[in-house]
Amino acid sequence: MNIKEMTKLSLCTALICVSSYIVIPLPFTPIMITGQTMAVNLIALILSPVHSAICIMAFILLGASGLPVFAGGSSGLGVLFGQTGGFILGFLFAAVAISFLKGKKASLSRYLLVTIFLGIPIIHLLGAAYMGYILNITYIKALQLGVIPFLAGDLIKAVLACIIAVRLNNYLIS
Repeated sequence: MNIKEMTKLSLCTALICVSSYIVIPLPFTPIMITGQTMAVNLIALILSPVHSAICIMAFILLGASGLPVFAGGSSGLGVLFGQTGGFILGFLFAAVAISFLKGKKASLSRYLLVTIFLGIPIIHLLGAAYMGYILNITYIKALQLGVIPFLAGDLIKAVLACIIAVRLNNYLIS
């Protein structure tokens, strides 16, 4: 790994950590609106699959070790094994999948397809399944609490991440 790649990984890890502090709590759900989904999409679109995995794993390990990098400055294994842990795990799988299928050439339409129809569903489906298990609620109830209120915002964040990624990738490649 060269200096340029290490710098990109460090900046992307910092990006997802900082995006965790952009929070809007909702009174009817234990899940908060954060900037994390936008950061995950952006990371996946500008890094390779392996580097995306390393970046998200670094974020997870930082949070698990006690650094306040999860949503709202939370941290620890309790968060990973708590009601939002499935979403954090979903970040890892979504980032790798998006990065793997984004293609070699910066393409807004392809980026939108993989983030909206692959990345967001992976994050939400894993998150809702785990949240339902932890809270001992039905999968439908978990979808109502942890997915449906966030779909419109996640679509907007995915579009913004795709637009930024196209510009960044065109700049980084040239």
